[in-house]
Amino acid sequence: MNPSSQSSQIETRLGRHALVPNLVRFALAPPVLFFGGFFTTSFLISGQYTWSRTTQTVALTFAMLILSYEFVYKEHLSLNGSSNRAWSALLYSCVFPYVIGAVVVLALWVF
Repeated sequence: MNPSSQSSQIETRLGRHALVPNLVRFALAPPVLFFGGFFTTSFLISGQYTWSRTTQTVALTFAMLILSYEFVYKEHLSLNGSSNRAWSALLYSCVFPYVIGAVVVLALWVF
């Protein structure tokens, strides 16, 4: 086995391995975080703080935190090894969609 075929096998495995984290980062996390920000802000400004709605909001918040940390930050950190790049991936894939969802609710509430 020559070195070039060995490196191409490694690149193929890394390419396949990077498919799922990229799908989560670009296709799953932004809509989930957008709707999470939307519904959390809606709950906070609605004033209807029932036990069931509070529990749902807390569970949604924990689910978003787990998704953001485990499936975006840690995966990106393990693929690239750079903490700065992992933070930027977290910012663009999770924080911005969450804030945009919250701003949409506030804009709808104001107007």
